[in-house]
Amino acid sequence: MVKTKVSKNIRARLRKSKKDFNKNIRNFFDWIKGAELVELKKCETEKDPIRPELNNEFRTSYGRKIYGVKYKNEIHAVMCFAFTSKIPKSVYELDTFSRDAFLQSVTRDQKVGQIAIAYTVWSNKKGGGKLIVKEVFKMIKKTNHLNRLVTLSPLTEMARNFHLRNGAIELRVNDETQNFEYKV
Repeated sequence: MVKTKVSKNIRARLRKSKKDFNKNIRNFFDWIKGAELVELKKCETEKDPIRPELNNEFRTSYGRKIYGVKYKNEIHAVMCFAFTSKIPKSVYELDTFSRDAFLQSVTRDQKVGQIAIAYTVWSNKKGGGKLIVKEVFKMIKKTNHLNRLVTLSPLTEMARNFHLRNGAIELRVNDETQNFEYKV
């Protein structure tokens, strides 16, 4: 009798755990399905774990852009880009190359550089980093003038694993950074 009661309790707990697990999975996918990519005028730079020293003026000048994944009026992931014609090895080169590409675009048709350089990404919600990479990738594929998506990532194993896990190839390892490329 005791054995029967214990096994009923265990089965009841297992059913409840399975329901809770399925509910959590549904909630996770609901936020991903309802999220949208938006261009931001600014971001909370102090939340940037990679390059908090770069202010919003840097992130939005010379054709640079900030994108976010928005769900229910909240930003859950952020990615910052510069547009260049060369692949930078440092933030200094990123600044120089993106200024150069921007100034050259004035004499052309306002299309800044052919390479989108993602120099920082972070997420406040599980799955946000992968989602923003996927959404930005789709956006870049739709543009006529961008033909490459390359990162300027910190020299960490976490960054390396993130990009390789999300389909990038390692281009090179620099003194302080590393570059990965997502095929467009």
